[in-house]
Amino acid sequence: MKVVPVALGERSYEVRIGSGLLARAGDELAPLVGTRPVVIVADEHVAPHLATLRRSLRACGIAAHDIVLPSGEGTKSWAVLERLCDALLEHGVERQDHVIALGGGVIGDLVGFATAILKRGCRFVQIPTTLLAQVDSSVGGKTGINARAGKNLIGAFHQPALVLIDPDVLDTLPVRQVRAGYAEVVKYGLIDDADFFAWCEANGAALLQGDADARAYAIAHAVAAKARIVGEDEFETKGRRALLNLGHTFGHALEAEAGFSDRLLHGEAVAAGCGLAFDYSATIGLCTRETSDRVAAHWRDSGLPDGLSASGITAPAARLVDHMRHDKKMAAGTLPFLLARGIGQTFLDKTVSLDRVEHFLDNGAR
Repeated sequence: MKVVPVALGERSYEVRIGSGLLARAGDELAPLVGTRPVVIVADEHVAPHLATLRRSLRACGIAAHDIVLPSGEGTKSWAVLERLCDALLEHGVERQDHVIALGGGVIGDLVGFATAILKRGCRFVQIPTTLLAQVDSSVGGKTGINARAGKNLIGAFHQPALVLIDPDVLDTLPVRQVRAGYAEVVKYGLIDDADFFAWCEANGAALLQGDADARAYAIAHAVAAKARIVGEDEFETKGRRALLNLGHTFGHALEAEAGFSDRLLHGEAVAAGCGLAFDYSATIGLCTRETSDRVAAHWRDSGLPDGLSASGITAPAARLVDHMRHDKKMAAGTLPFLLARGIGQTFLDKTVSLDRVEHFLDNGAR
């Protein structure tokens, strides 16, 4: 088992990564939960994993209640949040109890936010079952729900008590979901690790085809990269953590236009958004066109959209930019963008004109 610490003082915790870890979850959780029962919140697509988790907990004498929610981005809503909070209260959850989020990023974000506000703060454990959640959303404590105006506009920073990652659960994941998660893997190379991007170019196909060693390496590397950045800038006040948003400003606008639906998965939007970020960077002379083309080629080779056209979103540029204006990172009318001087050379630019972005999207964006 690989253990990655997330060093945040009194909010520190471990990310434990290992094959078969779900079946051993009871042993991992017993020292944490003691004799108190737990509540497992899962989405309707993870029934086999829920059964495995329940068996493991039962074998360790840990009582558990289940709450099963619909799958999909629509679950990150006020209505489902209210339903979940009511259900947790009905189960008698106390502030020192632990709620387990078993599922992808939607369940992790929703459970994290519910436990952040329930009784002014309860504990929770992340057991992510998608590649995207394993390498990104389960680590770092960003929680929340969506609003009509945009994605993740309502939320809180609330760190988990523990993260358990079992790469074996990815064997049951649809190929499209694996690809979407892979976009977040590649993102870490694009941010500040050109060698890891080169590793992705050489090994990404094997990872997507189910190679266990490639998956285990990528997950551990990505988690360690995120843990390091979160440890340096937990609340995104220093600019360092903002680098993790590479591709998200363009990507969230695409998702909003798709109605936060399965029409465009989050990871697909991130891939297209990263492609657009490098395309825009090349257009204004920050990086070479060769660099932008190299990034786009890897997205295409991985079966992911490399930009606006491949995303399937045909909205006018003005409407996409209007979505951007609702981005939670807006400050004094300015939206910071993650741009790049090269692969592994991403930086935060607070001087980007949205009018210029609109012109780019209307005239020549990939």
